[in-house]
Amino acid sequence: MQSAKQKISDMASTAKEKMVICQAKADEKAEQAIARTREEKEIAHQRRKVKEAEAKMDMHMAKAAHAEEKLLAKQSHYHVTDHGHVPHHVPMAAPAPAPVMGHGYGQNPPVVTSVPPQTYPPTRNQHYGNDML
Repeated sequence: MQSAKQKISDMASTAKEKMVICQAKADEKAEQAIARTREEKEIAHQRRKVKEAEAKMDMHMAKAAHAEEKLLAKQSHYHVTDHGHVPHHVPMAAPAPAPVMGHGYGQNPPVVTSVPPQTYPPTRNQHYGNDML
């Protein structure tokens, strides 16, 4: 089921990329029609290339997010249980060092800060949700 969902999501991301590229080409033609000099036409062409590159980058990031969703669904048995047991192969983050205060010796004593506990599973980037479809 997750493979089919990933495939559909990837197709939607690719379709969105193609729409953005098509819009960029139309914008370039409109800008070139208005442009008077060769430099202005070249600027319009470069803007189109930037938009195409951004669309391709967004598509690849979306595909990576879809693959991550599939992997998380496949490996759901690695999640933390009610007993608080975390599998031994999950890396734990080291606590952050205390901030350094003052400029020299004896000015401000070091401050002990509490480090919030790490949550598992790690939170995903919510940018690539259903808004990509």
